[in-house]
Amino acid sequence: MTTEPRRLYRIPSEGMIGGVCAGLADYLNTDPTVIRLALVLLTLAGGSGILIYIIMLLIVPVKP
Repeated sequence: MTTEPRRLYRIPSEGMIGGVCAGLADYLNTDPTVIRLALVLLTLAGGSGILIYIIMLLIVPVKP
């Protein structure tokens, strides 16, 4: 029995902007709102949340 490894994808159809938070929440088996709040807190704490989101938007592929 071979199990396929889990992959991180963006899910634009379930996301608000690019589907990054929805894809990350799917990968971590959590609610997308928790991921969005974490990114907002990172943004307010120094601006790194926006940078992380943009990098993930460019690098993480869209779910087929």
